Amino acid sequence: MTPLPLALACIWLGMVLAISIEAPLKFRAPGITLPLGLGIGRLVFRALNVAEIVLATATALTLALAPRPLAAALLFIALAVTLAAQVLLLRPRLEARAQLIIDGGTPPRSRAHLAYIVLECAKLLMLTTFGIILMFA
Repeated sequence: MTPLPLALACIWLGMVLAISIEAPLKFRAPGITLPLGLGIGRLVFRALNVAEIVLATATALTLALAPRPLAAALLFIALAVTLAAQVLLLRPRLEARAQLIIDGGTPPRSRAHLAYIVLECAKLLMLTTFGIILMFA
């Protein structure tokens, strides 16, 4: 079995973990205002999501080329659905909300950010489990 799916999963996990650590820290840096931090965050998460889509596509291709355990296939489907929910449902809401704040407005309360964080944590757990399954397959 080729180690490529495991390598892709590890890269994906590392990227998500690094950005998850960076995201709240940027707001603690001297001189970073909320609008500036949100502007940076929008760029970073857009780039992260593009990279995740590329990694997910490459992982899907590698999984299709060689037999894998059913658990790995099911976890990959869950990862893809989670990523799709973040990119298609939550990120547009978060980007619109951030733009309102950047423009000086005060948007209504929203749970979209909390939902994104929950999905990000779930994705970290799924990627870790996915990698472990592939390591022992």
